Amino acid sequence: MPGSPVHARPPGPADDLDLAGIRVDPLAFLTTLAAEFGDLCSHRTRGEVVWFVNRPDLVRHILKDNYTAWTKAGTPDDFMLTPLLGKGLLTSDGPAWERQRRLCAPAFRPRRVEEFDSLMTEAAVDLADAWERAAGEGRTIRVDHDFTALTLRIVADALLGADLAAAGRGFGRAVDDINRFIGHFDGEPGTPTVADADLALLRRRYTAAQTFLARVVGMLVAARRYTGPPTDRPADLLDAMLGARDAHGDALSNRELHDQVLTMVMAGHETTAKALSWTVHLLDRHPEAAAAVRAELAEVLAGQLPRAADLPRLELTRRCLEEAIRLYPPVWLISRRAAADDVLDGRHVPEGTLVCISPWTLHRHPAVWEEPELFRPERFTATARAARPAHAYVPFGGGPRVCIGQSFALTEAVLVLATVLQRLELRGVAGHPVVPEALVTLRPRDGLLMTAHPFAAGGRS
Repeated sequence: MPGSPVHARPPGPADDLDLAGIRVDPLAFLTTLAAEFGDLCSHRTRGEVVWFVNRPDLVRHILKDNYTAWTKAGTPDDFMLTPLLGKGLLTSDGPAWERQRRLCAPAFRPRRVEEFDSLMTEAAVDLADAWERAAGEGRTIRVDHDFTALTLRIVADALLGADLAAAGRGFGRAVDDINRFIGHFDGEPGTPTVADADLALLRRRYTAAQTFLARVVGMLVAARRYTGPPTDRPADLLDAMLGARDAHGDALSNRELHDQVLTMVMAGHETTAKALSWTVHLLDRHPEAAAAVRAELAEVLAGQLPRAADLPRLELTRRCLEEAIRLYPPVWLISRRAAADDVLDGRHVPEGTLVCISPWTLHRHPAVWEEPELFRPERFTATARAARPAHAYVPFGGGPRVCIGQSFALTEAVLVLATVLQRLELRGVAGHPVVPEALVTLRPRDGLLMTAHPFAAGGRS
C-alpha cells in the first residue's frame, strides 16, 4: 500500500565483511561506506546486518525524537564499557537511567560547574610551568599524555575533592591499561584484534586495573559518606550527588554512586584530554588562527588568569575548540539497538537492529559543511550555528542523553587553553606523524609530540 515502509535492508556491500579488516581503519571504512552507498546504508558482518546513519534528521530521530525506541543494551558500547563501569549514566537505560540522570543533573548545571574555574586554571598553571621547564631544557613534550594527566587531576578534584596522585602513578597507569585492552576488541566479547599471547597480557593488566580503580573509587566514596563534606573548600560534585533525592525521597545507592563516580572519572577526563590535544595540534597547523587566539587572550585577560566570568568573551578560543572536535571528535562512534520496530527514511527497522552513527563522517557531510576537511572556526559563530540543521554536530551525543558533563568539559577545555596559550606556543615535532586512531576514543596514533616556546609578543617566538 502507498506509504508503507520498505521491508529491506538499506544499500550496502552484499558480502559478509571481515570485522578484523574493518578495524584496521574504521574511519576509512565508514567514510567509504557513506560515499558509496549514501546516508542510510548497511553492511553485514558475522551474519548480522548493521545499519549506518549519516544524516542529521535521521540522527535526530534516533537520539531525540524517538529515543525511547532505542537502547544501548547489546551494543558495542555495552559490551566494552559495562564490565568496567557498571550501570552508570553512560551504560544504563530506561527508568534506571532516567532516575540517575535526574539525581545527577543538578551537580552539572553550568553555574555549579563554573565554581570550579580556579581549580581548573591552577592545574593548567602547573602544566604550563612544567612545559616551560621542558622548553628551558630543550625537551620534547608528550602533549596528549600530559593533557590526560591534567584532566584526570581536574575531574578527580572537582568530583571527589581528591588528589589521585595520592594513589601513586597507579591510577593513570590503570587508565592506560584499560584503554589499551578495550581498544583491541572489535566491539563484542571474544573478538580480539591481537595475537593470543598479547591478548593474555592485556587481559591480565585490564583485570588488575579494573580491580584497582574499583577499590580506589570505593574507598573515596566510603570516606566521604563517613566524614561528610569538606569544611575548607566549596562542596564538590560528589557532595551534590550524595545529597540528591528522587521524587520518593530516595538517594543514589552505594552501587549507583560507585558506578556514577567511576563513569564520570573515566569518561570525564579521557575525552577532554583528546579534545585539547587535537585543538593545539590544529592551531599549530594554522598559525594565523593561533595568532588570533593569542590576540584575543591578550585583549580579554591582559595577562591575568582566566575565570568563568571571562568565558563569554573568549569566543574565538571556544570556536577553535569546537571546530577541532568537529574534525576530530573524541567520541567517533555512537551505537544503538532498536528496542522496538521503527522507521528510518521510509525503511522498516526491525526490533533488535544495530544502528551506528559516526560523528567523524557526520561532521564532514558535504551537504552541511562547506569544504568539510578545512579548519574553519567561523563555523561556530552564532549565525552559522543557527543555519545548520539540528544534530549535524554531535560531539557530545544528542537528545535527552546528551553528555551530562558537556558544560564541565567545555568550561575546562577553554580555561586550560586560555591559561596555557597566553604563555606558550606549542609546535609539532617535524617528521612526527599525527594520524587519528579510532580506539575507545579518537587519539593520535603515535602520540602528540611537541615543543613548547614561551610566547614572544609580535609573532612566533
